[in-house]
Amino acid sequence: MTVGSMQFPCIIGRSGRSHRKIEGDGATPVGRWQLFRIAYRADRNLPPGSRLPVRAIAPYEGWCDQAGDRNYNRPVRLPYPAGHEAMRRADHLYDIVVILSHNQRPRSQGCGSAVFLHLADPQGKPTAGCVALSRRDMATVLAFCGRQTRLVVWPHGPKPCSRKSLTRPGRRSHRR
Repeated sequence: MTVGSMQFPCIIGRSGRSHRKIEGDGATPVGRWQLFRIAYRADRNLPPGSRLPVRAIAPYEGWCDQAGDRNYNRPVRLPYPAGHEAMRRADHLYDIVVILSHNQRPRSQGCGSAVFLHLADPQGKPTAGCVALSRRDMATVLAFCGRQTRLVVWPHGPKPCSRKSLTRPGRRSHRR
């Protein structure tokens, strides 16, 4: 991941990148995604420093990942009858999570849900389609983020993640 002139190692989906994201395919969608807000575990972290809106994750929060459900790719209150994931996870990956604009407006059923920027697995395991950073790098990156920041997932490059960047409109990335 590139932020200005800084480089950060990141982890993407187990299936690499895809122009045609499909629910459950394990791919990170190629595109330019707005960062909506930061959600964090208040019982494990202080609020991250950022110009983005920040909100603590409540114990009842989930995210619907059931294609065909009216709340597909939307936050839901747990318990929820359709397929979903809990936003308060035991594994710490969602201790800090950035909600992205992927498949939000307009929302297409089956085209990927819960694609976030979140904390990386300590063993470096790939994500299910999200972009992940170490806790330390996440704190550094979020300090630069505001409403105009975009997460750009490039379609190709020498290695997965080496061509990802966070950019602000009007700023060019320093990579080629």
